[in-house]
Amino acid sequence: MAGSSHGHTPAAWTGVIIAFIGFCVAGAFMVMAQPLGFWAGMVIVLLGGVVGMIMRAMGLGQPKQERAVPRKAPAATREPAGVEG
Repeated sequence: MAGSSHGHTPAAWTGVIIAFIGFCVAGAFMVMAQPLGFWAGMVIVLLGGVVGMIMRAMGLGQPKQERAVPRKAPAATREPAGVEG
């Protein structure tokens, strides 16, 4: 995957950043034993996913590509070792 641009789009970055903030909020409120704040953080996490999907639908995500049919590698044509002419 190092050669692809998987996830390097404004939609992906925005969705992940919003979800990360939600996880931080939920984690902080969980430590403080505040269930309402925890669930508010979880709503923010879900909001990050929704925002990412909306931005992708607006064209700010990875363009859709058709599936390519994998090609078979050519058969090996090497001669056996030790054979010299």
